[in-house]
Amino acid sequence: MGGYFVPLGPGQAELTEKRSRFLGHVFPAADEAEARARIEEMKKFYHDARHNCWCYRLHTGAERYSDDGEPQGTAGVPMLTLFQKAEVTDLVCVVTRYFGGVLLGTGGLVRAYTQAAKDALAAAGVGEMRPWTRLALACPYPLLEQVKLLCAQRGGVLEDCGYADTVSLTMRFPAGGARDFALAVRELTAGALAPEALGEVMAPAPAEG
Repeated sequence: MGGYFVPLGPGQAELTEKRSRFLGHVFPAADEAEARARIEEMKKFYHDARHNCWCYRLHTGAERYSDDGEPQGTAGVPMLTLFQKAEVTDLVCVVTRYFGGVLLGTGGLVRAYTQAAKDALAAAGVGEMRPWTRLALACPYPLLEQVKLLCAQRGGVLEDCGYADTVSLTMRFPAGGARDFALAVRELTAGALAPEALGEVMAPAPAEG
């Protein structure tokens, strides 16, 4: 399973349209409880704003939105539509508006809220959820930099380093990468070192293109 897109982290952006400030925030969200907690967090932080419009979308199929007092269909729906078209899920977006005294009209509101959400998503970055194979390796200090290089060359991600008599490395690799890395380590150390398999995990990789 896999093959769906998620934000790589939180992202934020700001734009001004006819003196109204639009503050866009995107956060990863694993479930509805986390999404709603982020929404409440933003509402409290920007309690003095005129509007805190939001939407969230989860790979379970849950989708919700709110215009928070803006004309119906001018904020939450355009934001959600943006993420649907981008096929990005497991995220929550809140766009806060500080009213500047000039009415934007329906079209102006749709463009502003969509752009703020789009810019926040770009700041967060997008990755594709894929299965990765996790490995552990007890690495002697003199070989650490070479092992890190072998990991990077095979598309691996270094998750954790523990320093003691040796360096305890935890890494994850895309399809085929774990096998190639294990072979390279055995070749490097003449068979003295062999990574330990820790199973598979779903995690995002930066989207291509």
